[in-house]
Amino acid sequence: MTFISKSLLAWLAMLLTMLTAPIAGATVYDAELSAELLHGPDLCAHAACADVMPLAKRFSKRMGSPQYVQALDADGKVVGYVFLSTDVVDIPAYSGKPVITLIGMDSKGIITGVRVIKHSEPILLAGIPESALLKFIDQYVGLRGDAKLEIGRGGDGSVGLDAISGATVTAIAENQVISRSAYEIGRQVGIFTTAARPPARFTPRDERLNWGKLADEGAVGRLTITAREVGADSARGDYIDLYFGYLNTPTLGNSLLGEDNYQRLMRDLKPDEHAIFVIASGQTSFKGSGFVRGGIYDRIQVRQDPETYTFRDTDYLNLYHLQPADAPDYRESGIFIVRSQHFNPAWPWTLTLLVNKLDNKGIKTFAHYDQPYWLPARYLEGGHPTVVTARPAWQNIWLDRMPQIGLFLLTLLATAVLYAQRDRLVRASSRKHKPLISWPRLVLWLISAGFIGFYLKAQPSITQIMTWLHALINQWRWELFLSDPFIFLFWWFIIITVLIWGRGLFCGWLCPFGSLQHLMLKLGSAIGLKRFQQLLPKKLHDKLRWLKYAIFFGLIGVSLFSMETAEHLAEIEPFKTTFLVGVWNRTWPFWLFIGAILGLSMFSERPYCKYLCPMGAGLALPGKLRLFGLKRKAECTTCHACAAGCGSHAIDSEGKIDQMECMLCLDCMIMYYDDHACPPLVKERKQRETKGQALTRIGADGYFLSLDSLRAALPSKGKENP
Repeated sequence: MTFISKSLLAWLAMLLTMLTAPIAGATVYDAELSAELLHGPDLCAHAACADVMPLAKRFSKRMGSPQYVQALDADGKVVGYVFLSTDVVDIPAYSGKPVITLIGMDSKGIITGVRVIKHSEPILLAGIPESALLKFIDQYVGLRGDAKLEIGRGGDGSVGLDAISGATVTAIAENQVISRSAYEIGRQVGIFTTAARPPARFTPRDERLNWGKLADEGAVGRLTITAREVGADSARGDYIDLYFGYLNTPTLGNSLLGEDNYQRLMRDLKPDEHAIFVIASGQTSFKGSGFVRGGIYDRIQVRQDPETYTFRDTDYLNLYHLQPADAPDYRESGIFIVRSQHFNPAWPWTLTLLVNKLDNKGIKTFAHYDQPYWLPARYLEGGHPTVVTARPAWQNIWLDRMPQIGLFLLTLLATAVLYAQRDRLVRASSRKHKPLISWPRLVLWLISAGFIGFYLKAQPSITQIMTWLHALINQWRWELFLSDPFIFLFWWFIIITVLIWGRGLFCGWLCPFGSLQHLMLKLGSAIGLKRFQQLLPKKLHDKLRWLKYAIFFGLIGVSLFSMETAEHLAEIEPFKTTFLVGVWNRTWPFWLFIGAILGLSMFSERPYCKYLCPMGAGLALPGKLRLFGLKRKAECTTCHACAAGCGSHAIDSEGKIDQMECMLCLDCMIMYYDDHACPPLVKERKQRETKGQALTRIGADGYFLSLDSLRAALPSKGKENP
């Protein structure tokens, strides 16, 4: 057995030790929370409210909308408020699920405590200790709930907060959860106030528009919830497909209701009352199955900062008919009346639908779906007022990292252009008998490992595939995909190039960990280990290469049943330890595992990529559909020169290239054009040279024979014929 074979067996044994060793995980990862804690009237009977509000002696029941709990001292005086983040906002983190957080704030608006009681973040499951999360949320204690809090350096009146190293996206999402929850509750209880808004003034415009035109200009809003999003039966169609709009303006009211009905509605409305129509079809009702006369429509709300409006039976009017002939079919309809002097139709507002949702474990949770609405500007005198709205978290991330994004895109573009010129490069290499493409690839490996891997931490991973698969099954959010600009851009680059050229351009040229392995091979050669560098026997390689495919399908299968287990098993990828978390933050099995991979890489080319990488296996499958492969000759079926020099063992005994294993190193392409290295071309060159020499001799001999014949044929004159 060769040295490399023995090393590989020891390496696999070490991997088994690492995966079976105890892994410190976050104790609140996907914790089971009771329905009473999430939605029951007595929050503090099920949550440790005293931990976030130590001054309180007792706590009230849930109240308000959004809900909060009053914290009371021994005399019954309100000393602060406690609230659960999911009662206020629904902001997904990187996993696509919210980080459920308990927050305390005193009566002056100062945050007194923060506690994460459940999260589903893969990066916080293993690798990043829970202490890092605790250290992050401790920064909020003592800050005002209306402060402008930003991850990174502060400035321009903002307070800067340190991120969680290796989990920046999670930190940004949690920052929004804490700051927006505190601000919303602070405004509701009167701690934070907003400036009065000028009243809306409508233009005298009175047109008759059909449904299509109203929808196109945004006068009619739409909220659709699919059955899959809430765990309902998809065969029955959408869970609900709902349309709504503001009726007080003449064009909308007359166009939707007809002139008589609109005039009757406006006569009944008082000056500070506003009519909103709602129609819907689907499996459920926006009115709520539990509604009774004298009760509340508990499924539908209108929100306009800082107010939330709910509706009783006295706020509801029947809607029997819509005027436009092109209006969609609907199963139920109604008109809701907002009765408040604080509601201002000149400013944006949100229609909220509250529904029961079943997760993939069959557990029922409470969720709300929001659809913003803003009356078109042409119906308002002066148009829309200036409104400053908070940018989504993913937009802030992109804007903050534009220089790095530019360099990253330049690297991707340069790589694609370089590979697209491969024929020209390998032909030039063949003519000069020098691998001219080696230097650009070496530079790319350095950039990939150093800039993309260690600096940007943009290593694509099987964990992203599993996370996105779950997002597709449960509820896809583009914010999830956009939250890391480098991973977003990298994956689009990977998808496109895999379908054009196969997986080798990423795996062989740009994968940070793959590049690190190849740099170790170069280092081994430079320090005198070249004579020990060798590949596994082809027969053993052909058996072991299937291991990575088994790992890939195994992880995907396990993730469908338990994401937590799958995330632990995904530690077979050394990417998190190497680039995201750092070896110094892991335990000894991880140190040994990384050391074994990089050590073995000094003796054999990319051992992890060839035998264990589930990411590479996942990319190899669609790579079979690539548009362009590497060139082959008819003689390649019997010639084994390229196969002998292929570091990926991707060329079989018949000369065919296995694109699922090929790293696109182009060594075989250099030989393909080199008439001093490719045996068929060498043979052709020698034949040409031999034939040329023979023709030269034949041509010379032919010249002298012709001259002798000419002399013999000429008549003699006693002198030598010239």
